[in-house]
Amino acid sequence: MGKLERIAARQDRAAGRGPTRRGVLLTGLGSAFMFGFAREASAAQTFPQNSSLPGNGAFEPTVWCSIGPDGVVNVNIIRAEMGQHIGTALARIIADEMEADWDKVRITYVDTDPKWGLMVTGGSWSVWMTWDVFRQAGAAARTVLVEEGAKLLGTSVASCVARNGRVVAGNRSVSFGDIVSHARPTRSFTPDEMAKLPLKPHSERRLIGKEVRALDIPAKTDGTAIYGIDAKLDGMVYARPKLPPTRYGSKVVSVDDSEAKKIKGYLRYIVLEDPSETVPGWVAVIASTYPAAIRATDALKVVWTPGKTANVSEKDILEHGRKQIAEKTGGTCVFNDDGVDAAFSSAKQVFERTYTCASVLHYQLEPMNALARLQDGKWEIHCGNQWQSLFLPVIAKALQVKESDVIMRSYLLGGGFGRRLNGDYAVPAALISKALDGKPVKLILTRSDDMQFDSFRSPSIQTVRVALDDQKNLKGWQHHASAGWPTRVMAAAFMEKGADGKPYDQFAIAGADHWYDVGPMRVRALDNDLADATFRPGWLRSVSSGWTPWAHEAFLDELAHDLGHDPVEFRLSLLTAKGRNAGKAPDSVGGATRQANVLKRLVEKCGYGKAQLPPDTAIGIATTFGQERAMPTWTAGAVQVHVDRKTGAVTCQKIWLVLDAGTIVDPDGAMAQTEGGALWGLSMALFENTEIENGTVRDRNLNTYTPLRITDIPEMDIEFVDSTEKPMGLGEPGVTTIGAAIANGVFNAVGVRLRHQPIRPADVLKGLSEKKPA
Repeated sequence: MGKLERIAARQDRAAGRGPTRRGVLLTGLGSAFMFGFAREASAAQTFPQNSSLPGNGAFEPTVWCSIGPDGVVNVNIIRAEMGQHIGTALARIIADEMEADWDKVRITYVDTDPKWGLMVTGGSWSVWMTWDVFRQAGAAARTVLVEEGAKLLGTSVASCVARNGRVVAGNRSVSFGDIVSHARPTRSFTPDEMAKLPLKPHSERRLIGKEVRALDIPAKTDGTAIYGIDAKLDGMVYARPKLPPTRYGSKVVSVDDSEAKKIKGYLRYIVLEDPSETVPGWVAVIASTYPAAIRATDALKVVWTPGKTANVSEKDILEHGRKQIAEKTGGTCVFNDDGVDAAFSSAKQVFERTYTCASVLHYQLEPMNALARLQDGKWEIHCGNQWQSLFLPVIAKALQVKESDVIMRSYLLGGGFGRRLNGDYAVPAALISKALDGKPVKLILTRSDDMQFDSFRSPSIQTVRVALDDQKNLKGWQHHASAGWPTRVMAAAFMEKGADGKPYDQFAIAGADHWYDVGPMRVRALDNDLADATFRPGWLRSVSSGWTPWAHEAFLDELAHDLGHDPVEFRLSLLTAKGRNAGKAPDSVGGATRQANVLKRLVEKCGYGKAQLPPDTAIGIATTFGQERAMPTWTAGAVQVHVDRKTGAVTCQKIWLVLDAGTIVDPDGAMAQTEGGALWGLSMALFENTEIENGTVRDRNLNTYTPLRITDIPEMDIEFVDSTEKPMGLGEPGVTTIGAAIANGVFNAVGVRLRHQPIRPADVLKGLSEKKPA
């Protein structure tokens, strides 16, 4: 069973479905051919917006695309658009394969329907997951158009080619639109036939990897693009939640709305009863306008009995994780090679370090919102969401209706970064509408509401150990990581199983399962159950790959210096590409060799170890495989930092990144994604974090939460390796090397090792004061 099949099977288990329907659906997905017609919903958006979709008479060779009599090619997009121009990237895969005229390509972001299969946008999966499906869909369209075009031209199929929206035979041609208008093609394909369709070679691609205009920029620029927070329905009222003191376990004791009644526009309050247990203890305020809802919610007086985590702090969670690591039992071993215990029991020396990371908020531009109503016997949920397949069943459970009675209308996202993988904000909107007999209700969280119950990145603690023999050779490796597990909390059936057969949250350990040859290795993932009970852990851009490389790449640097090795040469000596690190087709061809190659190229670019730099200024390096071991984006990163010895401030002056992500489908999008990821990595390394105090987050707005500001942005030099391999992800790998590279750069600049992220000036000053004189 391949990875896509495993993903879908886990999704079925999560939704309580048997394998039969999904098995049939996966057969269609695997062959890239599904039949049916995309039904337009009121929220579905098409870009460019000022052009008509194919109407009656459209030819739809697959569910993924259609060609109209006017020659317009429409591509259906099931991934969420949150600023990454995913529609442009995916549409060009089909358009290139079918030889469409890019000026006539349109994209439609569709609403939920079982025919689309797994609807999720996260994990840098979108292009990787869609590549094969859309290439074959494009080939199916091209095949039929060439066959029918040859008939219209009175010639053989062998003498025809498709080019730029036309079928050409010598000096004669016919447009795709005319083919659809006159030939009215209806051909369909079996899965076996689809699998045998010829695909264009890399050398004949005209859109993939080329500079083309993004299809959605005009609408986003002129304001016609519609985001979830823009959604409106006739007769709707507004709602804002009054949030309980703890994420779980709070019980409403009493509600006093005497002051709220003085607010013009206030209508009523509702104590939510949630069978899905997604938003326990929430009280909603209903008003005729949103400003009135804000003021009335502030005026509403609610008394709760708080949950059992009301006094939990960030320190408590990290200490709980420290104790979990100290226990030899517990957790799940992702790798648990024979010989680990023997290597450590016979070691001449054990080198060990512990690293921690603070809680990090999403703080996306568009606060959480959802609009719900009952329409023609169906519950409509209008919002932006990254994982419709996960949360449609949860909404149905909350409403106590069948899944088929719920439709999620998809909108653009004003930022997601993993926050909208958790659709908890849609549940209260649905419950409020139900309490109002299906009336349209628009729920919007204020910024402080959004931050208080953000599904944020868990604090984490990691211990890395290596066993050394008397010649200082590596004989064994251990990496133990404790953090809250978002997948267990929200999609337990989606978890992988470890070497010991126990389930684990792969998104809370990915990155620790590295490609270095370090002898027998044990990688153990530990679910910090105190974190899970205190807040709702979430997936945040690069998830664990934002903090596991922080530990193993900082650790490798420390180890190299301790052993007297050059950090780059030390890493290269471990990237042997042997055994499980050799890689395999189609996703990790070349294995660790490709990681070594990006590191070598990085060193050439940044001059590591050779550049003459001012005092207290240095370059630090790190290398990772981006996101997941099963779909690696080989990444090497370097930063140039300056440390102010008087203030302890660390300034990042420049970032270099070299990435091998296979085929780059959308160069502009790839660059923007990588730049954004690198800056978020920098922000988490030096600037932003919150802490858990009294069971909830300390920071509620930008007056105290301090992410990277524009004045802190360094020069960036980003390079993608030219490759014809299958495309991998690029939404998150830019994050992964930055934190460790900064820590390593600080050591190279002033000799101070820092093992907590974010690195604050006070930490640097303390390290300088504790440093022994040379």
